[in-house]
Amino acid sequence: MSDFDLTQLPSRAPKEFHKANIKRELKKLRQELIELQNRLYAENRRSVLIILQGMDASGKDGLIRRVFSGINPQGVRVYSFKEPTEQELAHDFLWRVHLQTPARGMMQVFNRSHYEDVLITRVEGIIDDKTAKHRFKSINAFEELLQQAGTTVLKFYLHVSEEEQRQRLDERVTDPAKQWKYEAGDEKKAGKWPAYREVYEDVFRHCSPTSCPWHIVPADQNWYKAYVVAKALRDALVALNPRYPKGEK
Repeated sequence: MSDFDLTQLPSRAPKEFHKANIKRELKKLRQELIELQNRLYAENRRSVLIILQGMDASGKDGLIRRVFSGINPQGVRVYSFKEPTEQELAHDFLWRVHLQTPARGMMQVFNRSHYEDVLITRVEGIIDDKTAKHRFKSINAFEELLQQAGTTVLKFYLHVSEEEQRQRLDERVTDPAKQWKYEAGDEKKAGKWPAYREVYEDVFRHCSPTSCPWHIVPADQNWYKAYVVAKALRDALVALNPRYPKGEK
């Protein structure tokens, strides 16, 4: 992927996709995911890691609810990466991430991930480009290690437009049900949209091998975003074809 320009990629569903039809398809996909996840959990041999990245207000929390609703909570974990603690900063940048990777039989969702260490850290000048390039290599090796151990890695970037992000950030101020999401730094980050776009494009160029490429998901419409992610996850589980183990006779 030598050239990558997010400004040329759609943030909305194609015109031929209709909300009512897609919501019906999403319901079917969730039923399939329930069965496939049960088989993955019972088989207890392989695992799935779902990485969600996106600009602020791209809808990561809502996506998790829409896609994983109804799935057995014993087999799914969600972890949200926050600012590193002192203990975490005392180790290499992947130390805290490896602790949260899925065990056999599990599906693990990362709400933000190790990619934050080559995104916000670059925009805020915490690391330089040389350090970022070293980290790209470490990230690729880390994800290859996970795959060798039987973990399927699915990476989704939720591509929200600047206009839609602006509307959602405004809602965090005016809507009582969403005010808890508001953070003082939201406006500052939104003002650095071009810088974040550039570092994301750099990630896609350097950390998108054929074994676990990035899926760029149009994220302006929640119903379509959830459908795209659910379908990709369903297809990945179908390819794994987990089996219920045979009982003892």
